[in-house]
Amino acid sequence: MPCGQPGSSAAPALYVVGVDVGSTAVKCHVYDRGAAVRGSSCRKVESLYPRPGWVELDPEVLWSQFVGVVKEAVQAAGIHMKQVAALGISTQRSTFITWHKRTGKPFHNFISWQDLRSAELVNSWNRSLLLKVIHVIFTVLHFFTGNDRYLAPSFLTFSTHQTSMKLSWVFKNIPEADEAAKKNNCCFGTVDTWLLYRLTKGSVFATDYSNASSTGVFEPFTKCWNPTLCSLLSIPMSIYPPVKDTSFNFGSADPEIFGVPIPIMALVADQQSAMFGECCFQPGDVKLTMGTGGFWNVNTGGSLFASHRGLYPLIGWKIGEEVVYLTEGSVSNIGTTIKWAQDINLFTSVDETAKMARSIVDSQGVCFVPGFQVRYCSCSEAARKVSANNSSLCASFMGLKPTTTRNHLVRAILESVAFRNKQLFDIIVKKVRIPLRTVRADGGVSNNSFVMQMTSDLINKKIEKPSNTDMSSLGAAFLAGLASGLWTDKEQLKKLRRIEAVFEPQKDVKEYKPAMDTWMQAVKCSLHW
Repeated sequence: MPCGQPGSSAAPALYVVGVDVGSTAVKCHVYDRGAAVRGSSCRKVESLYPRPGWVELDPEVLWSQFVGVVKEAVQAAGIHMKQVAALGISTQRSTFITWHKRTGKPFHNFISWQDLRSAELVNSWNRSLLLKVIHVIFTVLHFFTGNDRYLAPSFLTFSTHQTSMKLSWVFKNIPEADEAAKKNNCCFGTVDTWLLYRLTKGSVFATDYSNASSTGVFEPFTKCWNPTLCSLLSIPMSIYPPVKDTSFNFGSADPEIFGVPIPIMALVADQQSAMFGECCFQPGDVKLTMGTGGFWNVNTGGSLFASHRGLYPLIGWKIGEEVVYLTEGSVSNIGTTIKWAQDINLFTSVDETAKMARSIVDSQGVCFVPGFQVRYCSCSEAARKVSANNSSLCASFMGLKPTTTRNHLVRAILESVAFRNKQLFDIIVKKVRIPLRTVRADGGVSNNSFVMQMTSDLINKKIEKPSNTDMSSLGAAFLAGLASGLWTDKEQLKKLRRIEAVFEPQKDVKEYKPAMDTWMQAVKCSLHW
């Protein structure tokens, strides 16, 4: 009999609900005090593609999915809604919506981080004389002051993943949004802000520092929305939400939604949430998430490292006076590539891919170059020529032979993941000026033992994998649990970590050099196809 049901004399046990609104799924887990999962639910995110290059989400469908997974997970846990002490929400980053402040009606669907509608605007700005002038001014300022906050603008370039350009597109192409903004009646929100607004029936309009810093419109040095950038792009400052702590009492969900007023105690961006869920609390702690894309995050403590080409600073979380900064780099098309390979019947289940890769001694010279859609540039200008994150790349298999089998193709795909991890890790080692500690991995692809072992060999580092790889949900739950008092401090959270596997280097990195050199040559051949 679940605690708190009729017949139980004990006080009802309390639980924390963590929801992760990702790019491919909305997941919800109910956690007990020991951080064990008591109930779960998951629904697939349905992306819309109204035009070539456009990627949207229907806000009403997403809202329905969010409410649905919470109700289903709580029911699966066998508990009552009033036993939920706190709700923590982790969300995909840079996906946004605008709506009318008075009516709450959206001006458009969510525009996904994957959306390419701002491509022409991005190209126009990147070729502009004004941007070149900005580069010169900030290069001079950085040279004379040595202040790192001038370093990022000195090589500022725009890309389609950034919220700023797509938001500029909205005000140029959706007259209703532009008109409302002129009358101070337009609200901007990433997924977290929209869900909070809906949960509180419009009474709370806010975001947190991790989500704000991930938009590219928020200045991490000053911890404010960037007025200079908004002025350049003609984006009104009045649209932005107030920014609150990550672990914070944002108010309660309206009782009509779940039957009781559940406290909303954390909003957090997905990668930062996974970092917190992995208990990467110390400077030098490293998190590797391999999901739709691949994300490397390094805890830099209270030090904010300026952007370098391919690495960018973020606010990890803010709790009271504590502000923790991260440096992030990313690679595109990890989970996307594996899903594509499954769709074309290279294998039946992702669980068999590691065995397929190990069934042969090598890929027989077959290389896979991922080039479906580039997300972020994770390299210097020189390295871009041989990086698998170059927008000029064409997705391709190279080195095919009459003897090539499915096993060779699958191994080539998995090797490409490990090679790109190696590329980005080397950049992090070179640019981040703090000693790196143990790497902790999560995300669906971290369940692939072949990728994990090869990555460990290539970077010559131990990699830990938790028993539950849904770290974004757990991180949101941890943050909410701290705010609600279910857990007392981060030391207590560390004791709740459960490690399923540890991958330690087994081969010298030199053994991989011929294969990686061949792969790099394949990347070069795929450029400008």
